[in-house]
Amino acid sequence: GDLAAVVDRHRRMMTSGPAGGGPDVVLDLLGSDLDLRAWVLSPTGRLIAGSKASGPALPAEACAELAAEHLAAVRTGRRGPHRVLLGATTYSLFPIGWGHLPAATGAGGSPRGGRDVRESVLSDWLLAVEADAGDWPAERLDLLQGVTQLISVERDRRDAARTVRRRLAQEVLELVQTGAAPAEIAARLRVAAPVLLPGLGAAPHWQVVVARVEWDGSEVEGGPVAQSLLEEILVDPLATGPEPSDRIAVAHTGDEAVALVPLPAVPTEHDGSDSGIHADALLAAVRGPLTAGLDGDGRVTLGVSAAVHSAEGLRGALEEARHARRVAAARPGRVCAAGHQELASHVLLLPFVPDDVRRAFTARLLDPLREYDRRHRAELIPTLEAFLDCDGSWTRCATRLHLHVNTLRYRVGRIEQLTGRDLARLEDKLDFFLALRMS
Repeated sequence: GDLAAVVDRHRRMMTSGPAGGGPDVVLDLLGSDLDLRAWVLSPTGRLIAGSKASGPALPAEACAELAAEHLAAVRTGRRGPHRVLLGATTYSLFPIGWGHLPAATGAGGSPRGGRDVRESVLSDWLLAVEADAGDWPAERLDLLQGVTQLISVERDRRDAARTVRRRLAQEVLELVQTGAAPAEIAARLRVAAPVLLPGLGAAPHWQVVVARVEWDGSEVEGGPVAQSLLEEILVDPLATGPEPSDRIAVAHTGDEAVALVPLPAVPTEHDGSDSGIHADALLAAVRGPLTAGLDGDGRVTLGVSAAVHSAEGLRGALEEARHARRVAAARPGRVCAAGHQELASHVLLLPFVPDDVRRAFTARLLDPLREYDRRHRAELIPTLEAFLDCDGSWTRCATRLHLHVNTLRYRVGRIEQLTGRDLARLEDKLDFFLALRMS
C-alpha cells in the first residue's frame, strides 16, 4: 500500500510537469520495496531502463528474445502480462500502458473494439519483470498496471521531444522533393544541425535512410509506423557512450519514412574507416523481434545512401536510398535492407526487370536443363552454377564437384547442346549468370 501511494504521487508529478527521473526511478522502487528485477525494453529489444537493484544489464540476446516473445503475443491478441521462460528464468512481460489498451485484437491484427494493433506494435515499449505474474494477487497486478501507465507518460514525453526534429526533417524533405534551390535547403540544414548535433554548429556530412512498412491486405497507413520504427532503429546508430542520444530527424510521406542522419566525423576511404551507417549491420540486432512483430503479414524494407557533404548532394542521396530500398524489397524475407554499395552491381538492375520478362528469360535458358535433369538426374543446373562460380576453370570446377575433367566437359557440352549457347563466350556466360540469379 505504501508503494502504491508512492507510485500514485510520482504519476501525478510526472503528468503535471517535467519528468521526475524517468523509468529508472520507478524501477528502483520495484527493486527496493518489492525485490523485483525489472527492465524497460523497446520493441526491437533495446534496453531503455533498468533499476539499480536489477544488477547487471540484461544481455542483448535476452533483450531481443523477450521483445520477440512480446511482439508475437501482442500480434495474436493475447492480453498481458505474457509469461516467458528463458533458460531457467521466468519473465513476465507487461505492455507499457497496460490497462489502457483497447479491447483485444484478433489474430493478424484485426481490430476488435479498438485500433488496429499494427499501428503501434512496432513502437510500443514493454516492461520485463523477472517473476511469474501468473500467481500474483490482484493488488500486485494493479500496482504493476500503475507502473506501466507511469512509464507510458515518460514514453509520451520522449515522443513529444522528437516533434522539433520531425518538423525539421519534414521541411527539408519537402524542399528536396519540390526542387528547391540548394541554398534554401542548406539554410534549413544549418537550422537542423545544432538541434541534432549540439555544439558542432553544422554537420559536415549527412546520410539518408528510407524505410517502408507494408502489411498484407491492411489499410493501416505505413508512413507513421515506419517513422516510429526508424526513430527506434536509428535512436543512436553511431554513439559510443552508455546512454543513447536522439540525433536523427525522421519525416514521413505516404507509406515511407525518410531519416536525415548527421555525421559528426568525415567518412574516409583511405584509412579504411567509415563513420557512417552500414545497411548490412543496421538490422542485424533487430531482425528477430521485428520478424515476430510482423507475424507473417508484414514487411520492413530499408535503404541507406552514401554520405553527402552539401545540400546539393541531398537530392541524390534521397534517390539513392530509395533505389537501395527497392533493391531490398526485391529480396526474400520479412526484414531486408540494402546500401549504396550494392547500387554499383547488377543487383541494382534485376529488381526492376518486369516479372514476365524474368520468367521468359530464365525459362528460355534454364527450362531445357531442368527438364533434362528431371528425366536423367544429370545435375546440369548445379554443374552450370559451379562452372560459372569458378570463372570457367575446368580444373577448379572439377575439383569442387569431385568429378573427372572429362565428365565435366561432357556435362558442359550437353548444356551447350540443349541451349544452343557457347560457354566459351563471355556474352553467353553472362546470360546464364543472370538467368540463375533471377530464377
